[in-house]
Amino acid sequence: MRRHTPHPPPPEDSHADRVPPGVRGRLLTLVTAGIAAAGIAAAVGLFTVTAATGPASAADNPYQRGPDPSRTSVATETGPFANASVSVPTGYGFNGGRIYYPTDSSQGTFGAIAISPGYTALFSAELAWMGPWLASHGFVVIGIETNSRNDFDTARGTQLLAALDYLTQQSPVRDRVDPNRLAVAGHSMGGGGALSAAVRRSSLKAAVGIAPYSPSSNLANDRVPTMVFSGQADTVVTPSYAIGLYNSLPTTTESVYLEVAGADHGFMVGRSNPVMIRTMLPFVKMFIDNDTRYSQFLCPLLDSSGVVTYRSTCPLLPTTPTTPPVNPTTPPVNPTVSPTGAPGSASEIVGVQSGRCVDVPNASRTNGTRVQLYDCNRQSQQSWTYTSGRQLRVYGDMCLDAAGSGNGAAVQIYACHSQTNQQWNVNSNGTISGVQSGRCLDVWSTANGAQVQLYDCHGQTNQRFNVMPLAR
Repeated sequence: MRRHTPHPPPPEDSHADRVPPGVRGRLLTLVTAGIAAAGIAAAVGLFTVTAATGPASAADNPYQRGPDPSRTSVATETGPFANASVSVPTGYGFNGGRIYYPTDSSQGTFGAIAISPGYTALFSAELAWMGPWLASHGFVVIGIETNSRNDFDTARGTQLLAALDYLTQQSPVRDRVDPNRLAVAGHSMGGGGALSAAVRRSSLKAAVGIAPYSPSSNLANDRVPTMVFSGQADTVVTPSYAIGLYNSLPTTTESVYLEVAGADHGFMVGRSNPVMIRTMLPFVKMFIDNDTRYSQFLCPLLDSSGVVTYRSTCPLLPTTPTTPPVNPTTPPVNPTVSPTGAPGSASEIVGVQSGRCVDVPNASRTNGTRVQLYDCNRQSQQSWTYTSGRQLRVYGDMCLDAAGSGNGAAVQIYACHSQTNQQWNVNSNGTISGVQSGRCLDVWSTANGAQVQLYDCHGQTNQRFNVMPLAR
């Protein structure tokens, strides 16, 4: 890990009502000032369009979007892509929000970024300018409003991940998004949420914390390329606190730390900041789009005006995935092995790491309900039948279903059909792999409510399950 700058972090407590009174007061003051700066202009309509200048060129890199960058282009708030926006309703694990996306449909899919506002703040007042800015440079952006404006960092991280799942699986622009090239960002408590999301979903390509307040996350487990901004004059999330977070990242995690000269906690609230624009854009381009054309702006830092401190792990190479390596002692996957019970018998699927069962929350029968870990209770929502057609059925007529094939794809229940995204191999090493994707059922936590996802198979205990007959 990086050497820590001596600084006692804020108290580690996950309850918003225990935010230190002075911090809460400063956050509330800055939120109020930010709302005034943003003007809380008239509420945006269901659909808006932002024009942008110039055509975008095709790229040799399949993920590369837009013309060759220049010192001028990375510093502009209006990039080469015309873009539009559409509102997001509530009910998908977060409190609605807004999606911004390039209107060009000729270049395939785009990478995407979910953004959370700070403590007690609204995205629409605080960070809405980031939507059209990033969309004009070739990203799909979902800015979220939080379930509670007092939500702490872990809750905001959960909502950012839910927003990415909604964006890639259910949103009206899901066909424009590459589900394998996703990132998170946020300000203050929302920045802490972005870091929390990165710790829990290592398939993310980038995380950006803007003056992040992160009392609940251990960044020693962050494998996602991470950028941390701080403000020289920030008295809420001080530079020493921000550099302490940065120093706690593993040395193997690609990262950038940047302190903005004269900036307070709200230096990007309701308005763009030139230092942030010309440095954050290259970072997300490099790691979401694998676009090494942008390395010239960060390695070394091309324009240091307005920057007090700059640190990085240059050359900032977007190389291998962040999934754990395959353990050479792990037995090879054998897709022909059946569960412990005979096909057609009801079984529990018990996580080796957690001891908890794969569970349908609240015994739901709704298509698209994500499965989770929960204390084993032998109830119908934890009773799975492995069929001769390699389906894992619950309630008799609902199937375990992969909502996508990439790393981080949601695993849910859905009415049974004959497609391969509902077919599973129960393997001799304890993993359960999707026939369509070849990826394994994976959980990022052992807690009740931890959601199940797909991830590259590596045979570690968070991917191993015992399929135990209920009639025992």
